[in-house]
Amino acid sequence: MRRTAGAVSVSATLYSALRPLLFSLSTERAHAVTLGALDLAQALGLARLAAPAPFADERHVMGLRFSNAVGLAAGLDKDGAHIDALAGLGFGFIEVGTVTPRPQAGNPRPRLFRVPERAALINRMGFNNGGLDAFLANVKRARYRGVLGLNIGKNADTPIERAQDDYLSCLRGVYPHASYVTVNISSPNTKNLRDLQSSDALDALLAALKTEQARLADQHGRYVPLALKIAPDLDEAQIGAIAVALTRHRIDAVIATNTTIARDGVDDLAVASQAGGLSGAPLGQRALSVTAALARALDGALPIIGVGGISSASDAVARQRAGASLIQLYTGLIYRGPTLINECAYALSGRCPV
Repeated sequence: MRRTAGAVSVSATLYSALRPLLFSLSTERAHAVTLGALDLAQALGLARLAAPAPFADERHVMGLRFSNAVGLAAGLDKDGAHIDALAGLGFGFIEVGTVTPRPQAGNPRPRLFRVPERAALINRMGFNNGGLDAFLANVKRARYRGVLGLNIGKNADTPIERAQDDYLSCLRGVYPHASYVTVNISSPNTKNLRDLQSSDALDALLAALKTEQARLADQHGRYVPLALKIAPDLDEAQIGAIAVALTRHRIDAVIATNTTIARDGVDDLAVASQAGGLSGAPLGQRALSVTAALARALDGALPIIGVGGISSASDAVARQRAGASLIQLYTGLIYRGPTLINECAYALSGRCPV
């Protein structure tokens, strides 16, 4: 169903009115308030005021049917506690997590910083979540029946040489409930996590995950695709090596990219000294370059999901032209509101020039 211009206008006006109030709160508090408000709107049947009539543009990727090409990136709903409310905004798919086997508090606060001058965020959340059991309870309660990605990681106190155990534990838990599973080895906020992107470590992890995926597919009678989420802070040789590993192990998709440890675009601001991953508009060009390099290296062997710095319809189209089959949003939503979802979906459909 296509949204009317009036519906878009109401949505944009509503978010424009609410944004100053949300931005007056601390970043993490505003995040919680927004999710709570979406839950309430969903429960009262008012969600369509925020984002009426999702745009339909069916896509088939990883053997799954997506209602449109625009998804929610992991990180916004770490515990999978708000799936139905978020689905009401018009996404073609939802990804929640990152979940770890055991609950963990994450890094000390403050750990999430707005950079409104550059439409960006810096976060060092550190996989804060309630653990796998609580996550699965939330996922099971959700009524959403669209494509649902479940994003898995490792606990901060698990030694990196035992990271594989955490990923396998999470994979076993989420497998029966996921449309696809994302393996997050690229957050900059868990010590040494990105070391898993190196050739030997990645090869061992992917081999173990694929073996377990095959066993679980037999056990549950259904094949659940695996996607790998990579960092933007990779050179051409590293991207090429990852592409070879993804292809060799028949991974089903790659998500490019996570947040960056670089400070391009904000290095003149005081907030640049904050540790953590940078997301939003300043990440866009870096993430776009990684997507294009991946597409060249993969040569169609598996699909790419583009994420990072997508703040407009033209950003979405650029990512698609670089080789992405689907895109995901997060920080752009904070600054643009839910109208960004249908803007991007409409542009990606090719039904309007961008």
